[in-house]
Amino acid sequence: MTKITVDNLSKAYPVAVKAAGMAGTLRHFFQRTYRLVEAVKQISFQVYPGEVVGFLGPNGAGKTTTLKMLTGLIHPSSGQVNVAGHVPFQRDAAFLRQITLVMGQKQQLLWDLPALDSLRINAAIYGLSAKEFHYRVHELAEMLSLREQLNQPVRKLSLGERMKAEMLAALLHRPQVLFLDEPTLGLDVNAQVAVRNFLLEYNRRYQATVLLTSHYMADITALCRRVLLIHRGQLIYDGSLEGLLSRFAPYREVKLDLESPVEAEHLRAYGEVESLQGCTASLIVRREALTQTVSRLLADLAVQDLRVTDPPIEEVIGRVFQAGTVA
Repeated sequence: MTKITVDNLSKAYPVAVKAAGMAGTLRHFFQRTYRLVEAVKQISFQVYPGEVVGFLGPNGAGKTTTLKMLTGLIHPSSGQVNVAGHVPFQRDAAFLRQITLVMGQKQQLLWDLPALDSLRINAAIYGLSAKEFHYRVHELAEMLSLREQLNQPVRKLSLGERMKAEMLAALLHRPQVLFLDEPTLGLDVNAQVAVRNFLLEYNRRYQATVLLTSHYMADITALCRRVLLIHRGQLIYDGSLEGLLSRFAPYREVKLDLESPVEAEHLRAYGEVESLQGCTASLIVRREALTQTVSRLLADLAVQDLRVTDPPIEEVIGRVFQAGTVA
């Protein structure tokens, strides 16, 4: 059973085309011509209950457009979507009770009022009783470490506190499907970690399904085992994050601190020498030969310290988008 099913989903926007100059302006005023811009092109995927899936792509790739179609904010040009047993753009009340959309650059809390007043409005919209409201606010505020700040005007909260309050407001009705568009945008490192930990706990406690977009790769590596990559409106990868790294980063970096200097020629027997300075060396080794190579290094050389690292995930993802394909 799937929680989200997307089948050949597409969205195209008509964009008016105007020639330069006065003649072009007059022609545009009386007889407009349009061209179609395809924001999303026949993408298909499924997300299962309880999954946390990263949805990645460069700016303008179609991520936010897809999320808006999945939440029913815009109507697809073609294709089919089913979220939690509902067709999103029909906007059924039962559907809206099961989902939420959090956009890092948007806010729903009233600026000059305490966050708690906005939460009461949300509770009334979703028909929560006073008992349910107080229990859920207490529970989520404890998870977010946000109890005292709820009584302060939103404008007096820090950006991190405001984002936490926005998250609380979005989850007050306890949705089972979370669409998160840059939820840690602009937050400092500590606030980002707090939001990630909260999302992990919410997913664990309620088995919520999460589709997450973020330009912070730390969000993806901390929360997602599976990723979808979209490029120029097309889905180019659907699989595990580990599989993506294995495919596009087939090498590991082995850094060595040796007791005495070694010639570069001698180190080339173990891998490609990336750098060598005194007793410190860096080798590039293929993943499949890593275990054997490390064993040989420790047996053959006087090694004081050895570290194995992956290339930065940002570098790997950027390489995929530059290629535009995973084929």
